[in-house]
Amino acid sequence: MHHSRSHLSRWMPIPLRLIVGFGFMQHGFAKLQKGPDAFAAILHAMSVPAPHLMAWLTILTEILGGLAVLLGALVALASIPMAAVLLVAIFTVHLPYGFSSIKLQAVTAAGAQFGPPGYECDLLYLACLAALVIGGAGPFSVDGFLRLRSIRSEEQQ
Repeated sequence: MHHSRSHLSRWMPIPLRLIVGFGFMQHGFAKLQKGPDAFAAILHAMSVPAPHLMAWLTILTEILGGLAVLLGALVALASIPMAAVLLVAIFTVHLPYGFSSIKLQAVTAAGAQFGPPGYECDLLYLACLAALVIGGAGPFSVDGFLRLRSIRSEEQQ
């Protein structure tokens, strides 16, 4: 029993990679679709320096970082700017709204009405990134493939 459990645990990074990679890419593409200028305007209103540059850096971090995590490629490296984006989001936007990301305030004829999201979702993403950095990207990952290749080339020498 113990053996099969450890055999299964090696697959643990895959659902984390899928949700983090997909989630980040969705947020990046949403900003791109609305137009980077719209996001830059929000950053400008929040007194972020160089709002256009920061808008593009955020969008690229979300799309390329998300893709890197999805593929399990250079996860430890990609996690740095991704964690930075999450921390900035927590401290500039979500912190005043408390922990909970989902605050049901009312259900009207128009549907559910929600309050502003807290930092819960950002922390979940940070926890997933930390787990991937600590535990590795797992099977079907570029990092795993590169590690295997370097082990094989060391054995041949």
